Amino acid sequence: MTHHDLMVEEFLKRQAAARKVLLAINRSRKRETLPSAHQIADAPLAVSEEHSFYIFRTDTNAVLARGIQGFEAAKSRANELRKSHGLKWDEVKFKAERGNQSSGGSGGSTAAVPKKQFGVSRDGKTFPNASGQTSRVQYARNYNPSKGRRFRGYTDAQGNYHDID
Repeated sequence: MTHHDLMVEEFLKRQAAARKVLLAINRSRKRETLPSAHQIADAPLAVSEEHSFYIFRTDTNAVLARGIQGFEAAKSRANELRKSHGLKWDEVKFKAERGNQSSGGSGGSTAAVPKKQFGVSRDGKTFPNASGQTSRVQYARNYNPSKGRRFRGYTDAQGNYHDID
């Protein structure tokens, strides 16, 4: 390689690094904090490897596959499903799954994790607040016509009354 070729190659490497930095700065303007150099270098890798994806049809919103780890794997699997179902490019899409992401085992699916009960219990006697403290539900004499039941609430440990609905 000539000296000129080496200079051009070095310039292109620096230009690519500068693009990454500008992209990370533009993304972080929404958060009002500047990212570290480590966050800039790992930004594309973090999206592609940490997230679990699901593939769906856009015309029916039917889920075709769930729990696919990594962006590239989801992209190739979506292409396979599109070909096998005879669909067009815009009829198959994939998105990152919401909720708890697991790095292995169930493949990112959150179906096996039992969700904590929020709101009034099934028997209607207890209510956990946002802190997780459970209190007894109190029902009023007055009927709430918009809800189709009586007014209800609870009293916390400090003696304050809170409406539930």
